[in-house]
Amino acid sequence: MTPFDNISIDISVQLGTTLIPIHQLLRMGRGAVIELDATEHEEVQILANNVPVATGQVVLKGDRIGVSITEVLFRSPTMRPKETVRRL
Repeated sequence: MTPFDNISIDISVQLGTTLIPIHQLLRMGRGAVIELDATEHEEVQILANNVPVATGQVVLKGDRIGVSITEVLFRSPTMRPKETVRRL
């Protein structure tokens, strides 16, 4: 067991945004559609604990939805290049 085995990070993907009045949101029911300011081919933002860390593209894999990372936005100065990281 490594010291990192018990660390959890909340990963979320932001597809787009919109601005709507609260009264409109409260009237929405099942099946309501919220239109976003993005198209289906635009990059999405990947957040770790609500901090942008990468961008990516939505991919469909069978009946699952995933995200392919296209750019890493944040790299810690202490991170080593991928090829030097040992797997335990």
